[in-house]
Amino acid sequence: MSTYVVVGAGLAGAATAWQLARRGHEVTVLERSTPANDQGSSHGSARIFRYGYPDAFYTRLVVDSRAEWDELERLAGERLISPTGSLDFGAERAPAVLAAVFEKVGVDHELLTAAEAAARWPRFSFGEGDAGVLWHPAAGVIDAEGAVLAMLRLARADGARVETGWPVASVERAGAGHRVVSSDGRTEEAEKVIVTAGGWLPDLLGDLALPGEFLAAFPPLQVMQENAYHFPYRDAEEPWPTFIHKNPTMLVYGLPGGRDAVLPDGRAGQKVAEYNGGRPIRSAAAQSGGIDPANRERIIAYVRQTLPGVVPEPYAETTCLFTNTPTEDFVIDGVDGITVASPCSGHGAKFAPLLGRIIAEAASGERAAPERFRVAHHLSAAGLPTE
Repeated sequence: MSTYVVVGAGLAGAATAWQLARRGHEVTVLERSTPANDQGSSHGSARIFRYGYPDAFYTRLVVDSRAEWDELERLAGERLISPTGSLDFGAERAPAVLAAVFEKVGVDHELLTAAEAAARWPRFSFGEGDAGVLWHPAAGVIDAEGAVLAMLRLARADGARVETGWPVASVERAGAGHRVVSSDGRTEEAEKVIVTAGGWLPDLLGDLALPGEFLAAFPPLQVMQENAYHFPYRDAEEPWPTFIHKNPTMLVYGLPGGRDAVLPDGRAGQKVAEYNGGRPIRSAAAQSGGIDPANRERIIAYVRQTLPGVVPEPYAETTCLFTNTPTEDFVIDGVDGITVASPCSGHGAKFAPLLGRIIAEAASGERAAPERFRVAHHLSAAGLPTE
């Protein structure tokens, strides 16, 4: 068995630590703040779990991920995904294409006309035209913070150590292994290092003792400070489904807000946001936490037109971070005992326990990550030579 340092205690880091520890490895997690803190991408109680991808690769991955979530919930003794079902609509969202993928993979679904969907969900306005509305009942809402804490609890039970207030500044070679150095000079040594630093990765990547050719091939990462808003329901009828709507000008998603913003009567509203509708920043270190007023007005106008079942006045708002690759594919790759993982682009949360296994297996040499997540694939997708 090997010794590992895992950098970052968000969803990816917690999942990786759990999967390594349960395999008998010695694991230390180094978290710059606290697990699932609000300066990263894994905080709060509301992330969408959905199967809707136009690419069967990811839909199959969701099917595999659901099995891992089931096991995690069983071992943790708590529910981490609340079932809601999900709606996909808008011609640019191509519901019929998604339905064809569901048919191929075997995901339960219904492809409805806009009129049929409006009769079933009158709190939505599905617009004119009839590209169809896709419903799949197995979707739900992930408790991201709850999942992080559950996986770390299980990792600790298998011997893992979790250090908080430990901002990593660099990784150095140390004999046959590695030395991880904090910004205040503390050190941890391990045979292997796994970096799951989310939006902090752009600042850290060049200080990881990685070969120049690996760094040159690594896909560019764009960190976005995103905006999200919570709108009160007009009635107490629940649950609301999650949804994704793509129109000619924007892609909007929504979901029940969970604990993230609770009204005085104890109910939560609908969380609504525009995908990649925020502003690009250098890294997580540059985030301001300030809402973009133009984005707020754009979402309010959208809600007024499309979601008649909510009051078009947000009662809470927040920012979060997306770390995007150009293709929106994840990165899981490494060299010489250092593995870098960026399960990102705003859609990684639903895969967390499965990606933890994939990262753990790749780092240990048990099984390589899917080719799609390798640096060479990203280089090829960018149209550049891979050799």
